[in-house]
Amino acid sequence: MSSTRWSELATDVRQGLSIGLAIVAIAIPASTAQAPSSIAAAAPMAPRFADFSSTQNMPSADARFLANWVADSRNNDGGNVGFIIIDKKFARVYVFDAGGRLRADSAVLLGGARGDDSVAGIGNRPIEQVRPEERTTPAGRFVAEPGRNMLGEDVVWIDYDAAVSMHRVRLTNPAERRLERLATPTADDNRISYGCINVPVTFYETYIRPAAAKRRAIIYVLPEVHSLQQVFGAYDVAAARGVRPAP
Repeated sequence: MSSTRWSELATDVRQGLSIGLAIVAIAIPASTAQAPSSIAAAAPMAPRFADFSSTQNMPSADARFLANWVADSRNNDGGNVGFIIIDKKFARVYVFDAGGRLRADSAVLLGGARGDDSVAGIGNRPIEQVRPEERTTPAGRFVAEPGRNMLGEDVVWIDYDAAVSMHRVRLTNPAERRLERLATPTADDNRISYGCINVPVTFYETYIRPAAAKRRAIIYVLPEVHSLQQVFGAYDVAAARGVRPAP
């Protein structure tokens, strides 16, 4: 082949490459070509609200606020375990599955003294030495611990060091009228224990024991002196996410 023909072929190849590169540059968006790693991040997860639809009792604003926060923040071990909320102001317990759906709720009996903190060392004192003003049910986030009390009864420990547990209602002192207190429509007479949470026997067997005594669960005891933000660092899900509150 002559040198002239070789020169013509080389020219054709160079022109073809130039045209091909130009087509590729047009076909690929500039932002993708320059920074392929700058693809938009995935959309944030949708807000989650607790589901109270199974109850006939209107939950308090605090109970709903905290349940929504637990469901949305996955504070219950990443949304993987069931959780229980104890509303001290209204003397009520709510049992949720891991996804924030209410399974059941019930009236409860609580510590006779108002307050959100246990007295230091109270768990090591004989019960007869606990003064009336010290009989508080502490507020906070607790990991449920199945165990037994000094009477050999199976209980769910809320704060073992402070000797605070959740257990079946005790009827050892008829003068305390514990069953009658549980049955009244208000929470005014539900403060009677030394700090432990008394639950109706059937409710304990059906819901508390399977949820917390046989598996891992998180227990949230709502405060009555401090705020939810102080105790839990909780946020308003609807406000934080810019959406309508759940009904």
